[in-house]
Amino acid sequence: MGASDEDQKVAVMRKAFQMFDTTKSGFIEAIKIATILNTIGQLFDEAELNSLIAQNDPDKTGKVDFDGFCDIASHFLEEDDDDPTQELKEAFRLYDREGNGYITTGTLKEILAALDDNLTSSDLDGIISEIDTDGSGTVDFDEFMEMMTGD
Repeated sequence: MGASDEDQKVAVMRKAFQMFDTTKSGFIEAIKIATILNTIGQLFDEAELNSLIAQNDPDKTGKVDFDGFCDIASHFLEEDDDDPTQELKEAFRLYDREGNGYITTGTLKEILAALDDNLTSSDLDGIISEIDTDGSGTVDFDEFMEMMTGD
């Protein structure tokens, strides 16, 4: 973990925290943490989240301060660093809304366009045709992994 990664992570968390600390009280409602994690696309275990909230809110106020929030959120954010496959799995799952085990090439185009806004439509088509070798119009997780990791 370089310092800049860390700073960036804290910046993301601070922005999220401020978004939800509408009254600028320095606290956010603990129940909103799940929403924040969802918003930044972070998957988490509900039970684990609740026990972390309990640790950071010993008086059961239903609120946590920024440090508490960082402690909770970074717990989930850092877990994935060891396993990039996990992050890709989660990204894939996010787009595989029906849970079919594949995403459409149309959806994949959206992902690619979001990742790199310099890609033209024909660039995207080129990438898609390389990935969707069988021309099925869908990309399964293995094809997606191959594309993302370049293995």
